[in-house]
This record gives sequence, C-alpha cells and structure tokens, in this order.
Amino acid sequence: MNHNPDFIGKWITTAEFAELSPRNVFHRQLDKLDLPCDEHRNRHILYRADFTLDSLPTEATMRITADDYYKLYINGLWVGQGPAPTYHFQYAYNTYDVLPFLKPGRNVVAIHTLYQGLINRVWQSGDQRHGMICDIYADGSCILSSSANFRTAYHTAYKEEGTTGYQTQFLETYDSRAAECLFMEPDFDDSGWLPAIPKANDDHITILQNTPVLETEVIKPVILQKRNQELFVDFGTTAVGYLVATAKGPTGESITVRLGQELTQAGEVQYDLRANCHYEEKWILSGNTDRLDWFDYKSFRYASLLLPKETEITDIYLLARHYPFQLTAKLKPSYRGDPSMESIWSLCVNTLRLGVQEVIQDCMEREKGFYLGDGCYTSLAHMILTGDDRMARKLIDDAFSASFITPGLVTCMDCSFMQEIAEYPLIMVYLIWWHYRLTGDMEYLEQHYQDVIALLESYQRDYEREYLLSHLDKWCVVEWPKNFQDGYDVDITEGKICEEAHVSINAYYLEAIHTANRIADVLGKPAFRDTKPMVKAFYQAFYDSEEHLFCDGEHSRHKSYIGNIFPFAYHLCPDNSFEENMRNMIASRKASDLSFFGTFALLQGLCSRGDQPLLDRVLHDDGAWLRMLREGATTTFEGWGKDTKWNTSLFHLTMSDVAVFLADIDQFSLFSRQ
Repeated sequence: MNHNPDFIGKWITTAEFAELSPRNVFHRQLDKLDLPCDEHRNRHILYRADFTLDSLPTEATMRITADDYYKLYINGLWVGQGPAPTYHFQYAYNTYDVLPFLKPGRNVVAIHTLYQGLINRVWQSGDQRHGMICDIYADGSCILSSSANFRTAYHTAYKEEGTTGYQTQFLETYDSRAAECLFMEPDFDDSGWLPAIPKANDDHITILQNTPVLETEVIKPVILQKRNQELFVDFGTTAVGYLVATAKGPTGESITVRLGQELTQAGEVQYDLRANCHYEEKWILSGNTDRLDWFDYKSFRYASLLLPKETEITDIYLLARHYPFQLTAKLKPSYRGDPSMESIWSLCVNTLRLGVQEVIQDCMEREKGFYLGDGCYTSLAHMILTGDDRMARKLIDDAFSASFITPGLVTCMDCSFMQEIAEYPLIMVYLIWWHYRLTGDMEYLEQHYQDVIALLESYQRDYEREYLLSHLDKWCVVEWPKNFQDGYDVDITEGKICEEAHVSINAYYLEAIHTANRIADVLGKPAFRDTKPMVKAFYQAFYDSEEHLFCDGEHSRHKSYIGNIFPFAYHLCPDNSFEENMRNMIASRKASDLSFFGTFALLQGLCSRGDQPLLDRVLHDDGAWLRMLREGATTTFEGWGKDTKWNTSLFHLTMSDVAVFLADIDQFSLFSRQ
C-alpha cells in the first residue's frame, strides 16, 4: 500500500531511526502506560541536496513534511516551517511556491528537522517515527525528491540542558562554534555528511495540510538599554517566537540569555515565569560574527543578555510566528467610544493575532497543547474576528480523529499525552452548531452529524444511568482553577472515577443532546433523543424547589455559583423563581468570581436572553479583563490577574473569547434556542 500517494520521494532518516518500528503511545488516561523515552530525544537532524536548472521554470512548487517538525531553506533563504501537529495516519504536509527562491544553475535545499522524543502535549512524539519526505516540481516535472541523494548530519550546536514547562521544550546551550551553524548556505561544505537512509517501517499516511503555514513577523525593540554588561530589551508586547541576535565576541565566551513575560519589582527580567517555565540559556561565541538561531519557540516580551567583556550585539529582534491573521470584524457600535471596551477589544485582537499557532493552544509556554475545551471558545472568537473558519474546522476534524483512542475523545489532540476531560467533547458539539450558524455550511454540518451521534451514544452507553451521567472515568473539571469552583461539593479529583452524578456535567450533556436535535432538525432528520425524561431527571436530582437553585450533586445540598451558571446558560430553568434568583446572583457577584468555563457560559446565557444591560455590567467588571489591563497585559492572562493562579500564563488564549460578545454581530441569533 502506498501511504504517501502525493509524493514520489520516500521517508528518509538517519541510521539511528532507520530500522526502528513505530511505538504505540496511545491509551486511556487511567490506563497507565510506561514509555521509555530517553533513548532518542532532542535530535536536531539536517538534510541537504542540490540540483541544477538550465533555466528558470515558469512555476515551481515543493511538497514537504517531517516528523516532528522542519524548517526549510532554499539557496540560503528562509522558506517556511511546519507541519501542523497531526496524527501519523493523517500526517500533514505543506506546499510552497518556491519559484522566487530558485536560480539558473546549482540550487541547494537545506532542511533542519527536530525529533523531540518526549511524551507531551506538543506533538505525537516519543513514537520513534522521525523522518522527512519532500518533492520539488518544476513545470509539472519532479526535479528533486527525498532519497539517498540527500545528505544528512546531526546539528551539534544544540546541547541539551534539561526541559522546561510540562516537559514541552528543551533548554539548550547554542554553540556558534559548531560546524553546522551555516548549514543552510549554498557554499556550506557537506562533503563529510552521510547519505540519508529510507525509513524501513514507516507508516505515515500523508494528507495536504488544510490550514496555511505560519507567518513570521519581525518585532523590533521599543526599549534597548545597556546596563554595564547587560543588554536589556523590551519588545513592547508579549509574542510567540524566537530571540534573534547577532554578536561578536571572544572565542568560547558565553552570553547568558534570559527571557520573560514581565519584570521583577527591581526592573529585571523575570525569567522564572509564573507558568513554571525557566527561560535561561547560554550562547557560546565563535570569535566571528555569530547569529543566535534557536529552533524551538518561547512566549516572551523581555530579554536580558549578560555579555562577556569585549562583546558587541549589532542586531536584535523578536521573530514572531503566528497563524495568518486578517481582522475583518469590528467592535459593536454601542461600545465604540467606551475606553474600557475598546481596550478589551484591542487586547483580544492582539492576543489572537500573535497567539494562534498551527493549532489553537491554551498557552504557548507551559503546555503548548491543542486543548479541545479551551480551543472551542478560542476558535469561535478567531472565526468571528477573521471570517476564517479553517482553524475551527481543524479543531473539530482532529478531535473526532482521536476516536481511535476512545469514542469519548481526548482532551489534547495530535499529541502523545493522554488526558480526558468530560466536558470538552460536549462543548465541541456546540461549536459545530455555532460554526453552522456563522457560515451556513450545511455540507460540513452533515459531514459531522454521525460523529456527533457516535460521541453522544458513547457517553450514553458508558456513563448514563437513569438519564444522568455518573461513574465518569474522565475528569470533570467544572471550573478551573479550583479556587473559582465556589466550594463545588462533589469529588471531581483528576485521576479517579467520579461516581456521583453532578449538575455541571449533566447540564453540559443535556445541552449537547439539545444541540444534536437542532442539527438533526436543520438536516431534515428525526430528533436524536427525546429530552423530556432527561430534563425531568435532571430537575429531580439537582433542583431545590424551596430555594429555587440547583445543588452541586445528587447527594449534595450545596449550591455553588458555578453549579447554577450552567443550567442558566443552557435554559434548564424549572420556574421563574430560578430565573429571578440567577439574575440577582449575577448582579450581586462578578464575572471574575468565575473563570474559563463559567464566564463564557454566563455571557452566553445573557446573550441568549437579550439581556444587554446585565451583559454590559458583567463586561465592565473591574476584576476581570480590566484587571489584566491594569496589570500591564498586552495579551490575555490565564487568570484575571497575575496572582489568581499558581502557575499563571501571561499569554493564554482562552480569555480572549470575550471578543465573541464584543464583536459587531448578532449574538442573540448565534446563541438563541431556536
């Protein structure tokens, strides 16, 4: 079977990986799997090949991918990077118009690949599948393809110094004395490199990536100060990318490079991030003019370079990387001229413009993970701001592709870290509906209808008892972090089965089934399920008809704010007294009493009722987005403030979802029950 029909080239690699068989990294979260991942890790592997053109063609394209990641150069010029994370059985490849990079005569292709080799949220790595495959076509004919004509070597400039984040990135010393530092230059001598080797047991199945490759953007310093032997840099905004610098200094001397998202009280770069990342590395100089060339990216605003004597920095900038972004939405007219709402809008726009990568990550320093629940809300905001639905479609498509692990899907897609959160797949059912309401794409709705049914049937089969979900072997997060759960009185500890039926997950479940019925109606299909007995069971289990509020669990009498927000958002309202109680509760409390999931549900519930005055009051909460801005945010925080979480990321995409409610669209129609 030809797994890669779009390629003439073959997957190639080094002798270290050529005979390795793919290793399974997939399992249910509670089924522990011990994977040894110390034998092949942090491998920077280079490839070069050349070809000759008698004259320039009229068109030239290149197809390429690599596992885990590549950076591509032609004739010493940067072309692009990728691929977007995907599973090996639908592995993404990229295409480039390479005509602008070609010339008559000898041409050189140079590729830097990384096999990270860790079990984490970034890639499907640790699976022994390293390799690269590519073709170049000129005027319809293949003029170069990956085979033994490529030469390969390890890039020796990168010395591992441990990991940071949740083992999502290697800290490294970059040594400019390494012979491979200029490997991308056409006149680089690769005569000592070895021929690449075909991958014997490769099982990648390649597909064209359905999202564009990343753009890069140079961000120059807004402050550049020499403080004795320290160079302090402020780039004016937190971004995702690479610190690039040019330096000349004594051979063997090292520059200490520190990056951070904020400053200490003393004005120094805080390189031990709140998000539990340590951003301090070394750069060893060659004695010539050297260029710092980190491969992996970080999330930062500030840089501090501790310079040895007689060392000069001649150029420095932040090379930001992000998904292509074109703002097409506008702030709602009623909010224009309101400084608070204009500032929050700008904060969200900057967050989504600079933050979205090949996937919608939660944060770009600690996890770097394609999280389903967070990503549903963020991709909705991104789609509304840009009119581009490709990132939302990637999230939906890739989430369903994880059904091979479990029909109830996983929390973090396209990676080797196994986690399951019960609410997240249910939120995605809503996203599919919102996508249809925004795009009118009936074909896409039809494409995933049976996937939605299969997902909900798996919940029904595995967890539903007398119309209620219980005994969940998926973590019910309810609200995060825990200090925003308002004393939620059910044991939802991660890593153990939650036996008790509780209000939060069952509200999500009912809304997902109601949404499936709406989809069925639009498609002209019979309703998926009759929800009347389910709603009755929900009220009987959780509703206190004397206090007119919902209890947290079927055995609990505690009534939390978060436990009542979800029934309110999804119109699970037994009587008018509950509606009145909730409006009073919302008016007396704040958006900032909730966090990731409750705040969106609260705003959704108000929009679906057309309650603009109360919505405005919530948005103007001085302890929410306005607090971020007071604390100097240029991108949305993970919490409402720097100290509202023990490991706060200062560049976290989820809170940018408030843009959904600020944009000049008809939110009532988007969230209405019709």
